[in-house]
Amino acid sequence: MSPTTSTTTADALEQVRTDPGSIDRHFAAAARTAAREGLDGDATREALLLAVPGDTAYVIGVVRRLYDHGDAAERRAVLLALPALDALDRPAAIGDGALPIVRDALRTNDTRLVAAAVGPYAATHLDDDTWRQAVLKVLFTGVPVEQVAGLADRADDELARMVRDYAAEREAAGRVVPPDARTVLAVTEGRDPHTRPHRAH
Repeated sequence: MSPTTSTTTADALEQVRTDPGSIDRHFAAAARTAAREGLDGDATREALLLAVPGDTAYVIGVVRRLYDHGDAAERRAVLLALPALDALDRPAAIGDGALPIVRDALRTNDTRLVAAAVGPYAATHLDDDTWRQAVLKVLFTGVPVEQVAGLADRADDELARMVRDYAAEREAAGRVVPPDARTVLAVTEGRDPHTRPHRAH
């Protein structure tokens, strides 16, 4: 049975549960399969990842393989699925094991990947320095700052300094400062830096 023409989402999920290696072909075909059934492709790919049996190390290996070998849409789907894969009630919660793919996405200039990379998983697991650089990347690439999960909780004085420097450099070059830069600065006002969580993986 060809996964691209006959396999339903339910079929694919059952096959992944019993034969986890089959996820590679089902993940690639998920958008087409979901479209035939009126389902969301990203949600379908998340369900496939959640269906993978095995311990944490195995699931992380699958996640990283699908990201490394996937096209942009598949990589974005992997990034969007990370919070669900890290849920505390999962016996194989991935913890910080998928941070390498988040860092990779943040090095790209693909705004779809950058936006997906700054979601709740990054807010939970990225160390402070990398997270601040991620916020700057959002400003550089024009990704709406509303995409940054946990901004109000993690924004601090150092991020404000970095954003002010960024704005000053743009002004000195005669370039427009994006409104989202002011949004980030406004978030830091009136905050006590000692109450903010810090991460140093």
